[in-house]
Amino acid sequence: MDFDLSKPQKLLKQSARDFLSRECKPERVRAAMATDTADDRALFTAAADQGWTSLIIPETYGGLGLGVVDLAVVAEEMGRACMPGPLFATIFASAAIVHAGTEEQKRKWLEPIAAGEMRATVALSNEFVLDAGVADLVLRFTDDGIEEVEGATFERTPAIDETRKLYRVDDRQSCLSEGRQDCLSSTIDIAAVALCAEMVGGMQWILDTTVAYAKTRQQFGRAIGSFQAVQHLCADMLLMTESARSATYNAAWEMTPLAVSIAKAYCSDAYREAANRGIQVHGGIGFTWEHDLHLYFRRAKASETMFGDATFHRERIASLVIDRQSSAAERSAEMLARSSSSK
Repeated sequence: MDFDLSKPQKLLKQSARDFLSRECKPERVRAAMATDTADDRALFTAAADQGWTSLIIPETYGGLGLGVVDLAVVAEEMGRACMPGPLFATIFASAAIVHAGTEEQKRKWLEPIAAGEMRATVALSNEFVLDAGVADLVLRFTDDGIEEVEGATFERTPAIDETRKLYRVDDRQSCLSEGRQDCLSSTIDIAAVALCAEMVGGMQWILDTTVAYAKTRQQFGRAIGSFQAVQHLCADMLLMTESARSATYNAAWEMTPLAVSIAKAYCSDAYREAANRGIQVHGGIGFTWEHDLHLYFRRAKASETMFGDATFHRERIASLVIDRQSSAAERSAEMLARSSSSK
């Protein structure tokens, strides 16, 4: 059994890394986050030209029709570059339309999203809606599927991660809806896997940057990387990064609620802890605004709670496992009862 990425997926990953290394440098990230919207329209358009807005959109609607693993490959590189703006929210919205939209809605919205002509987001509640202020389309779940939020105003709310602005939806109708559970759950699970992949990419950047710094930073006449205490911190970061990567790609491949919650529960804690250790190794410079490490620490904290924190997903795991065992026990009891009654 081959657990590695396929050759096309490796090429997609390298292409994404090359593109972001060229087009999404830290200076551009900082420039975007300094604006009111963190919206770099040229960067979004360039990413759409790469096909990233159409990754999971079926070919029937102008997309590439790829799978969640392919989405995770691109999302990992987006996280490594700490990519700003509404691309992630737009991918989330495209998943919602694919899974919950009517045929008319799919034809109306998916084609312009795939072409990079429409930016979109999903309001799971009236609070903390990603990039609603720059979205051309804001969706919410309903009991029948999804619908556009029309006639609402959007007010920016404080956010720890300024590369993605959060907004409050001022609308007379609540955006908080349980909706169709199958559509809502599958959509959020796809977004959670993409977010986990982003977190893995951020962890990899922190690890690479920290190890490089430990090799060159001199203290007491030697590189600090030669001290065992620093080596332990770097080893912890490597373990957390690779474990998060394994859990994430397994979730992208399986796409079961259990696998998704395992990945999100682990990544939520691991990204935060990797950022903590990176700051410890960097020492005083790690706390400064001039160093890029704080961008990733902020992204780690924001991503930790998005789509459920570790505690939420551990409870979900417990519920899934216990319910499964209970159902199996009930079926076994029924079979035994039938067997006994037939004797």
